[in-house]
Amino acid sequence: MPTVRDIRAKAGTAPITMLTAYDAPTAAIVDDAGIDMILVGDSMGNAVLGYDSTLPVTVDEVASRTGAVSRGAEDALVVADLPFLGFGFDEKTAVENAGRMLKEEGANAVKIESGTHTIELTETLTRLGIPVMAHLGLTPQHVNELGYARQGTSQEAADEMLDLARKHAEAGAFSLVLEHVPANLAATITEELDIPTIGIGAGPHTDGQVLVINDAVGLGEWSPSFAKQFGDVRSEMERAVGAFRDEVESGEFPAREHSHVEEELDGVY
Repeated sequence: MPTVRDIRAKAGTAPITMLTAYDAPTAAIVDDAGIDMILVGDSMGNAVLGYDSTLPVTVDEVASRTGAVSRGAEDALVVADLPFLGFGFDEKTAVENAGRMLKEEGANAVKIESGTHTIELTETLTRLGIPVMAHLGLTPQHVNELGYARQGTSQEAADEMLDLARKHAEAGAFSLVLEHVPANLAATITEELDIPTIGIGAGPHTDGQVLVINDAVGLGEWSPSFAKQFGDVRSEMERAVGAFRDEVESGEFPAREHSHVEEELDGVY
């Protein structure tokens, strides 16, 4: 299993791979493929819980899913997302929620959607032995403020993001997610930091890439323009479910090979 130190050491050297997962079977598949890190993202809100955004996702939901992923993965570094209002307003609560992910659910680190309000928290968590992955750019927990538009497109916004990236690295973050930002800004931030950057919709010049598993395998009906579908799981599931329905309705399933007859019960029917 790569450690946080191993991931940090990859900055500027080997590409880093990360995918989300929300259950043990998916985590096992991702892990077996040799992916470096698994993010138990609050993207579960849209991806698997049926919410319209990440905002309704609770700490309990993230904890349950993190435990499942930790049990399914043997080698990948597991990173648990802290959901909306799971941090940021009360340091004690934030520390308890982050610590729970490691102590009770088996995560190796936590991810925090970052801003000026999370610099001190990042320092506190890392001092306590809770590794932090920072997250700048499009931060879905701020959807009511920022929407889903590309971030860092003005010089002022770019300078502010670079400053925040530096401050979180100085506070002890072991890596930084950059989401939906101009590729040239992501390249500049990557060059300026001594911790690895993980891009999603941030171009090819970050130290690694992350995607939501639904987008990567083609499970959802829609995926963002910056994502790529490397498979078509949705079509295969539709085919399999349809075949099940047809064979049950026709009486083809279950067949003889799917059933067991106990000879001693011949007199029953």
